[in-house]
Amino acid sequence: METSYMLSGQYVDILGKQIFPATLTINNGIIDNIVPCENAPMNYIMPGFIDSHVHIESSMLIPSSFARLAVVHGTIGTISDPHEIANVCGVDGVHYMIDNGKKVPFHFFFGAPSCVPATIFETAGASIDSSQVAELLTNNDIYYLSEMMNFPGVLFKDEEVMKKISAAHKAGKPVDGHAPGLMGDAAKQYIQAGISTDHECFTIEEAVDKLSLGMKILIREGSAAKNFEALYELLDDHPHMTMLCSDDKHPDSLLDGHINTLCARAVAKGIDVFNVLRAACINPVIHYKLPTGQALVGDPANMIVVEDLVSFKVKQTYINGVLVAENGQSLIPIVKEKTINQFDAALISETDIQLNSAQYPHNQEGAIPVIEAIDGQLITHCQWMQPTIQNNQLISNTNNDVLKIVVYNRYFNASPKIAFIKNFGFQQGAIASTVAHDSHNVIAVGVDDESMVKAINLVITEKGGISCVNRKETKVLGLPVAGLMSVEDPYIVADAYTQIDLMAKSLGSKLSAPFMTLSFMALLVIPHLKLSDKGLFDGDEFKLF
Repeated sequence: METSYMLSGQYVDILGKQIFPATLTINNGIIDNIVPCENAPMNYIMPGFIDSHVHIESSMLIPSSFARLAVVHGTIGTISDPHEIANVCGVDGVHYMIDNGKKVPFHFFFGAPSCVPATIFETAGASIDSSQVAELLTNNDIYYLSEMMNFPGVLFKDEEVMKKISAAHKAGKPVDGHAPGLMGDAAKQYIQAGISTDHECFTIEEAVDKLSLGMKILIREGSAAKNFEALYELLDDHPHMTMLCSDDKHPDSLLDGHINTLCARAVAKGIDVFNVLRAACINPVIHYKLPTGQALVGDPANMIVVEDLVSFKVKQTYINGVLVAENGQSLIPIVKEKTINQFDAALISETDIQLNSAQYPHNQEGAIPVIEAIDGQLITHCQWMQPTIQNNQLISNTNNDVLKIVVYNRYFNASPKIAFIKNFGFQQGAIASTVAHDSHNVIAVGVDDESMVKAINLVITEKGGISCVNRKETKVLGLPVAGLMSVEDPYIVADAYTQIDLMAKSLGSKLSAPFMTLSFMALLVIPHLKLSDKGLFDGDEFKLF
């Protein structure tokens, strides 16, 4: 059906760095004309926001549900890495995401996952080799090669890694990076392989070093990894080379805001509003060659109306000229979707997670390596601490906040792997999850074996999900899509997550997002000490203990 309408307001010309009253004419989803006028409303019309790097799966929502929440905050598109579901379901998982995303008015720009599995030191549910990556890159629905996490493979010119990068270059599509802490000659070699972005910088020094070598920096602020405070000054210093992203965002966090909140924070810090909006709306379109346009004449009408350029409160969101959100209400309908999964883990008992003191790595003084979780960061530290031993078994100790952590293979029968972690702060109970980057095995942390086994078995029974156990009750949120996502109404999922998150924090945790932090404790490609289903992993030496 043909549609034609006009929209008046203060038009924000981001690249021209000007704002003027104008009337936009939209015909069949295209901006036909932008004409200066008088007495236009004091609302601001501008291109919609784009999240320049996100794993939709971390929202625990399928793409159609993610879109339903995101448009309320003025997001019209995402550079989406389907790496998480690919680690569970392979290429079929990638197509599941693409197909579901097409069922709603939203722009999902998916990449071809480059690291499935992420390392050889963990068990994933699938693998995607260079020939499959090359085939994906020929698909018009695939816009780039997703984050190349195997930076050692790049530096040592691993044949499979280089074939994947070459396939992206041949297809004329950019390659996303992932190189936390890499600087100097190593960063130069990594970038010269043809890798163009990085979202893992957690210091301004690292970001500036990579910028000097021609790499674009994605400033990340998600539910767990929060780098905005360290990096926001780059928006003014390098306006052509920066973008904004969330990477991983839980449903309650997405309910509260998205890229719009980062824009408000940047402006409040005195960053030039045009530089902020360039990073949020324009740079992703240019870098990834997106067909969303820039809200110019002849472009698709992917635009938003905001109340002001301070709070960025969104009044309306249009995608291809269609009104999809208005005054905080999403107009995108719920999509009924099938599920896809791979889960074959047996229930466990307390004896399965007992750990004999002689079986665990220790130094000459008897100290053991303990993972030190850091709130707001994906990196961890390694602390050597004296263990707590009872009946020759290593156990948790709430007095010094050292708790047992378990990773249990979800894909076939194998013994759970056990380690110890600091900074979760629990005084009772346990939490468990099948959201455990990148292979998404079952991961749990807790005060005692009984609670941990209950929490683990709850998510096994659901064939994926997150759970919490305290002295009085249990809660579980089932995630039947790959053990990562729900097909329920996103507002119901967000509410359920909020309740279980509050329960987890009531165990004593001071972490801002206990489940999100837990999900990264098996992420081996981020230093320094992690745990996989194959054992404790030294991220500096890149080998198992």
